[in-house]
Amino acid sequence: MGLSGAGGATLQTLRLSSSAIRHRGSPLPRRLLSTATTLIADPIGHLPRRSLHRGGPPLLCLDTAFPSPALQATTVQAEEHEAAGAATASEKPRWKAAIDFKWIRDNKDVVAANIKNRNSGADLELVLQLYEKYCSLQQVSGSKFCYLKNEAVLLEMALINWALSEVTKKGFTPLITPEIVRSSVVEKCGFQPRGQNTQVYSVEGSDQCLIGTAEIPVGGIHMDSILPDSSLPLKYVAYSHCFRTEAGAAGTATRGLYRVHQFSKLEMFIFCRPEDSDFYHEELIGIEEELFASLGLHFRTLDMASGDLGAPAYRKFDVEAWMPGLGRYGEISSASNCTDYQSRRLGIRYRPSSSEKEAVSSKRGKGNSSVPTQFVHTLNATACAVPRMIVCLLENFQQEDGSVIVPEQLRPFMGGLDIISLKLK
Repeated sequence: MGLSGAGGATLQTLRLSSSAIRHRGSPLPRRLLSTATTLIADPIGHLPRRSLHRGGPPLLCLDTAFPSPALQATTVQAEEHEAAGAATASEKPRWKAAIDFKWIRDNKDVVAANIKNRNSGADLELVLQLYEKYCSLQQVSGSKFCYLKNEAVLLEMALINWALSEVTKKGFTPLITPEIVRSSVVEKCGFQPRGQNTQVYSVEGSDQCLIGTAEIPVGGIHMDSILPDSSLPLKYVAYSHCFRTEAGAAGTATRGLYRVHQFSKLEMFIFCRPEDSDFYHEELIGIEEELFASLGLHFRTLDMASGDLGAPAYRKFDVEAWMPGLGRYGEISSASNCTDYQSRRLGIRYRPSSSEKEAVSSKRGKGNSSVPTQFVHTLNATACAVPRMIVCLLENFQQEDGSVIVPEQLRPFMGGLDIISLKLK
């Protein structure tokens, strides 16, 4: 990604030294002020609490912000991307660079003790005990696949069953979805099933694809339907395997379980009235934060910039957890409000209730004439993406002897197991 563009400042201009600014006493350049947003370069989180709430003023931290080269002004390319996708929220950051986001909040005060004396990653011998790239795996499946074994299998099942149990308590209907769908449904949900950079596996000789997320089959469950107003909101939590080509993904930052071609995931999905979608977006991110906090993870919540959104998303929050093995935060979930982007393409409408009809008809003076149907809004959020959750647990809950503490919430789903220890050979 280039760091200069139409109307954008060059990389050399943006790489200002914080010490030079302090010593010269010169004000921050107007051009930089107009393009900068909340800048985060503090992995453990020592920034003032006032920057952690939604709608707060942008924080420019001179000691940590300027060494990063990732700043970029809004470009024509970003504007075209937004025009092609869903309209974006006016109050959210509108820049394209990876660090152009609002840091909404984190839970560092709650779990500071949990990351006090952690190693750089889980003990190698223990990791090999839990999952392994067998010598035959390259011949069986290829790269970026693995076999889970021993307690890792129990951990995956425990994570799914625990998260499913917690989310269904909040009124979500559980689903197990098909994992092969038509290419047309993939496209209508806002994903590209073809092309050089596609993340979608296509089934050769057919119009079908493997799903990259349960969002796709759940989004299509009410395709070409008119829903009664009384049925909204419809809340689903869906379990599926997900398949992604991960085109272009390589390097140490994506090694191991962090980025793989096949994984298990629990996805939340909501169909609702347009006026309610912002409310349910907040509900979804609240559920995610509640789940991760109950496990004792150290995480932060981000309001993503428009340039980092996929085509369907009007607004997206990401949750990133601290991963000692990477030495940085890594994304473990997201929550997106897609407004009517998907519902228009999938043909999902709702018919307002009779009381709404009467009110509108009275205003129009048309007696009993019916009110036209409207498109629902759709929202999706990750309840549990298993591989990255396993990474977080192995790396953040390892003790000095190399064993790993099983979070209390997961123990009933693992037969009461509270410690994962290296097996004696």
